[in-house]
Amino acid sequence: MAGWQFGLLDETGLRLFAGVGAVLILATAITFVLSITLRAERHAGLISNLRLRVGAWWVMVIMLYAVLAGGETVTILFFFVLSFLALREFITISRTTQRDHSALVWMFWIILPIQYFAVWQHWYGFFAVFIPVYAFLFLPARNALAGDTKDFLRRTATTQWALMVCVYCVSYAPAILQLPVALELGKVAADGSPIGSGGPAGANLLMFLLIVVQGSDVFQYIWGKTLGRHKIAPNVSPNKTVEGFVGGILTATALGAALWWITPFEWWQAAALAFVSCLLGFAGGLVMSAIKRDRGIKDFGALIPGHGGIMDRIDSLCFAAPVFFHLVRFFFAAA
Repeated sequence: MAGWQFGLLDETGLRLFAGVGAVLILATAITFVLSITLRAERHAGLISNLRLRVGAWWVMVIMLYAVLAGGETVTILFFFVLSFLALREFITISRTTQRDHSALVWMFWIILPIQYFAVWQHWYGFFAVFIPVYAFLFLPARNALAGDTKDFLRRTATTQWALMVCVYCVSYAPAILQLPVALELGKVAADGSPIGSGGPAGANLLMFLLIVVQGSDVFQYIWGKTLGRHKIAPNVSPNKTVEGFVGGILTATALGAALWWITPFEWWQAAALAFVSCLLGFAGGLVMSAIKRDRGIKDFGALIPGHGGIMDRIDSLCFAAPVFFHLVRFFFAAA
């Protein structure tokens, strides 16, 4: 689309944010009405939590708008910070000790920056294998050279899994900006560059994934609260129900189909990608709930009011982003 452009935002992106803003205004109004009508003491906790959640969503949406308006470099730096904070939360709840100090230094100050530098440079062949191959082999070798074998397997597995989830998987979100999507469809970004080359079309793809996956979380919560009866995994996440899962996934899939116009996909392709992304998002949330159960905690942190920590908010994105990236790259990338 030719015309107006601000950073990674074009007219399509602006309309999309306007729609999200309208939804948040509606949510704010509903919260206000409920706070007036539900005055009973037993509803105080619900209203307070709802206010915190809606307020946090306002902050997150405004922040995302500012980041995308800042351009590709700012967006990559933003996800770099998210990875750093998520990794810090994950390591904080893990059974790491002073013996793991060297490995943690490598993870935070060397491996993480190299991964995001590769994403920034569009080195797909490097960032796709750097952590799962090179870092995967290097970290245990480094620990073995240190000569400390106590709890070696557990310590190594914990640090490697944290690195994969918090850094490798999250880094695929900004990498979506550069997807060389289906040139044969004849679509180009506002500046004339191919779709996904870091321009607005790539930002629209990223927003598509974020809206669908985060929307699925919200819809599962709503359907679960209103119709939920049958627990889907009571020992892992007591609040997740079959009704919430089915209703949330189907509603978010329909939302993805309705947003086909911001992507290079047909409506049924957008629906299929949304469906797969929502399933993976659910899996991510379930896995992280299992980890929190194992560690005896409710949230990974308290940075986001009403939501918990960074990892509590991006757990679904961790699982969805890399698969979405590779599906789009494999099926829609130009030869």
